[in-house]
Amino acid sequence: MNSGGVRTVLALSAAVAALAVPQGVAQADTLQEALTDAYLNNPTLEAARAQLRATDAGVPLERAAGLPSVDASSTFTEVLKQNSTSFFAPGRSLTAGVDLGVPIYSGGAVKNAVRSAKERVDAGRADLRATESAIFSQVVAAYMDVLRGQALVALSANQVNVLSINVDATSDRFEIGDLTRTDVAQSQARLAVAQGDLRSAQANLIAARETYVALVGDAPEDLAPPPPLPGFPENVSTAVDIALESNPDLIAARERAAAAGYDIEVAGSGRLPRVSVFAGYDYQNFLGSVADGRLDPTDPDSPIVPSDQTAAGASMGVSLRLPIFQGGRTAALQRQAQARASAALENVIAAERDVIAQVRASWSSWQASLAIIESSQSAVSAAELSLEGVRAENSIGNRTILDVLNAEQELLQSRVQLVTARRNAYVAGFSLLAAMGRAEARDLGLADEGVLYDPVVNYDRVSGNIFDWARDPDPVAQSPRTVDVPAATAEIPETADSAD
Repeated sequence: MNSGGVRTVLALSAAVAALAVPQGVAQADTLQEALTDAYLNNPTLEAARAQLRATDAGVPLERAAGLPSVDASSTFTEVLKQNSTSFFAPGRSLTAGVDLGVPIYSGGAVKNAVRSAKERVDAGRADLRATESAIFSQVVAAYMDVLRGQALVALSANQVNVLSINVDATSDRFEIGDLTRTDVAQSQARLAVAQGDLRSAQANLIAARETYVALVGDAPEDLAPPPPLPGFPENVSTAVDIALESNPDLIAARERAAAAGYDIEVAGSGRLPRVSVFAGYDYQNFLGSVADGRLDPTDPDSPIVPSDQTAAGASMGVSLRLPIFQGGRTAALQRQAQARASAALENVIAAERDVIAQVRASWSSWQASLAIIESSQSAVSAAELSLEGVRAENSIGNRTILDVLNAEQELLQSRVQLVTARRNAYVAGFSLLAAMGRAEARDLGLADEGVLYDPVVNYDRVSGNIFDWARDPDPVAQSPRTVDVPAATAEIPETADSAD
C-alpha cells in the first residue's frame, strides 16, 4: 500500500474510533465478537451451509449411475384354486433371485454428469462465501448503526437539555422585560422540535439494536469502537482487478457456466449406445406341492417317479442398447441444455458487470465519506466558535435569541453530519472489501477463534460413500432463537458525552 493508502486507512481508523460514544473499557463488546457470534449463530448462514451439503450429495448421486448394482427378489405363491386341466401344477412355490448389473459404457453421460456435479459443488462453495460476506456486511452495518444511534441519541438529549436551559433563561429575561414573548415562543418551538428529534433518534436506536439481535443472536452491550479495516487497494482499478479474481458471486457464476457446458454433453449422450454386463441366479422351490408322477403317464403300471421340488439356474451376458429413433427427445434435451448454457454464460457477464459496479460505487462512497468527515470536522469547529461568539454578542444585545437558536441548530447539524459520515465511511469501506472478496471469515481473523466451517470435510465424507444404509442424524435447528432476548431500549451508557 502506498503512503496515500496508509493515510486513508489511518484517517478511517481515527474516524471510526471517534464515532463511538465513550464507553467503559471493561465488558465492551467488540466487532470481532459480533462477527464471531453471527458466524456461529446466524440462521441464514447455517441454512447456506446445509444447502451446500445438499449440493455435495449431487456428486455421489451422479457417480452411482456408473457403479454396479445388485438386486435380490423373492416371491411366495399359494394357489387357492387349481385349474382343472393342471394336474401336475404346483400348489405353492417360492422363488428367489439375485441380479448383478455392471454398466460398461453410457455414452459419457455418467462422466460428464459427475463433472457437472463437481462444478456445482465449487459454485456452492462460492455461494457460501458470498453468504458469509453478505452476513458480515449486514453485521458491520448493524454494529455501526447502533454506535451511530447511541451518538445521535446523546446529541439529541444534549440538545434538549441545552434548549431547556435556554427556555428557562429566556422566560426569566422576559419576566424582567429584557426579551419579548416572541423570543420565548421561538425558544419553546425549538425545544419542542428537539424533543421530537430525540424521540425519533431513540426509535432509530431501538430499530438498530433489534436488527443487531436478529443478525448476531444476542443484544448489543457497550460496543467498542471498531478496528481499522485492512487491505485497501491503492486505487479503484486495482480494486476492480482483485474483485474480478476473488468475488465469490462471480466465481459461482463461472462455475455454473462450466457445469452447464457438461450438461450439454450429458444430454447428447442419449444418442449413443449403452453397454452393460449382467449376471443372475434364480432359485425355485415348490414346497412339496407337486405330486409324484409315473414314468409313462399312459401306462398305469409304470413306476412312480418322485417330482423335483426345487430348481436353480444361473445366467450372464452382455447387453447392448442402440437408440435408433426417439422422437427427437435427445435433440430437444440437448437444445435445452445449450440454451441454459447460453443463459449461464450471460449470467457470468451480468455478475461481472455487477461486481465492477459494486466496487466502483463502494470506492466512491468510501472516498466521499472520508471527504465529508474532513469537511464536517471543520464545520463542527467553526460552528462551535460561531455559537460561542453569538452567545457573547447576545449577552450585550448585539444578537437576538433567534440568532443563538440558529447557531445551536447549525452546531447540532454539523455534529450529526459528522457522526453519520463516520458510520458511512466504515460501512462503505467494508462493502468495498466484500465486493473484492476480502470480507470473509478467514480475512476477518475468525481463524484465530478456531470456529471456521470447512465445507471440504462434508464433501470428503459423502463423495466416496457407497453404502446404501448410511444415514445422517435427523436435522435440527442449530441457530438459537431470540424470543428470550429482552426488547431493545434507547438507553445509552451513562458515561456518554456527545457534546464533545
